[in-house]
Amino acid sequence: MKRATLYSRSSPRTDYAKPIAQALAGHDHAPAPTKRNVESLKPYLKNPYLLVVFGLLLGAAIVWAMQPRPAAQTQALTESKVESIVLETLATKTLPSKPAQAAAIVWPSIVKIRTLDGDPPPPGLISGPGKGAGFVIKEDGSILTNYHVVAGSERILVTFADGLESPAVVASSQPERDLAVLAPARIPDDLKPAVLAPSGQLVPGDMVVAVGFPFGMGPSVSAGVVSGLNRSYQIPNGERLEGLIQFDAAVNPGSSGGPLVNQAGEVLGVVTALLNPSPDGAFAGIGFAITMESAANAAGIPPF
Repeated sequence: MKRATLYSRSSPRTDYAKPIAQALAGHDHAPAPTKRNVESLKPYLKNPYLLVVFGLLLGAAIVWAMQPRPAAQTQALTESKVESIVLETLATKTLPSKPAQAAAIVWPSIVKIRTLDGDPPPPGLISGPGKGAGFVIKEDGSILTNYHVVAGSERILVTFADGLESPAVVASSQPERDLAVLAPARIPDDLKPAVLAPSGQLVPGDMVVAVGFPFGMGPSVSAGVVSGLNRSYQIPNGERLEGLIQFDAAVNPGSSGGPLVNQAGEVLGVVTALLNPSPDGAFAGIGFAITMESAANAAGIPPF
């Protein structure tokens, strides 16, 4: 036998909920409450639990009505919008050049070197008398430079990027590679070693930056490109250096021992010599740097 459909004993929801919902929503065509509708609500208005529910619904509706509408007030951040913002920024803001960015990264590791005695550098090597550069390679303050910068000297002064001056001694050297490591007596508290990089990925035309103290001024920055790789240079009355980086960033006496860095501020080599047919020792467009692969052994650094 077919069962009769069962219904709840409560009055249908539309008898009381619909007028309230319409009133909360501000419906323009909500019917005016009639005596019948009011009478039908009286049993529910006497129930304290339903009153609490109605109060919560009313409060929630008021809070919801006061909330801003993000979708209506803001536009979606699309890919084209991001590109437009980037292009506008590039057009209106002056950004640091790539050489400036590279120099800023290696700057805290640069060291000025002065010798108060010792041998003058051979012609063609770019250390002025008593002047040169180096850079910090370890947290203990070890400084890598050219051997000819400190050759024969027992009185060496180094000045760190923060201005701290300290005496230093030659901890190790390889004259045949024109490399030396200095150990300073004092180091800054916030010493920052340079980041070293192999030169194997270099190709002619890559941008490089040389940082040093030409004629004792600086630190000074010059930028150029890699002109050639695997070059050789004969030190007058000395060794023949092999596997050098040839570059055209300007260097002069006092630049020896400074770093040659890439766009990321990583040290690729040690600025060592310049090729100059004139007797004045000034830069004529060709400089040479010892690669960090060659310098790693002299510095006691594991090979790349």
